[in-house]
Amino acid sequence: MASSDRTDDEPLVAHRIVCHLDSALARRGMTLTELSERTGITMANLSILKNNRAKAIRFTTLTLVCDALGATPAELFTVTPRDEG
Repeated sequence: MASSDRTDDEPLVAHRIVCHLDSALARRGMTLTELSERTGITMANLSILKNNRAKAIRFTTLTLVCDALGATPAELFTVTPRDEG
């Protein structure tokens, strides 16, 4: 079901994906500005990713970021464990 198909009575499910763009940049000595210049992705959109406020990412965007950093999606993202409580 696409997010636009969601009805008001259906609860939003919080995702458990964590983006590690900040540490990937630090390991490479690269700034967000440089990544923006290399990828053509706006600073605003990269900042949303870096600060874990993104709700989704397009594969084309992910590919650009991975190529610019020489990284894999597995390096950039992890999934936090389910809260089994």
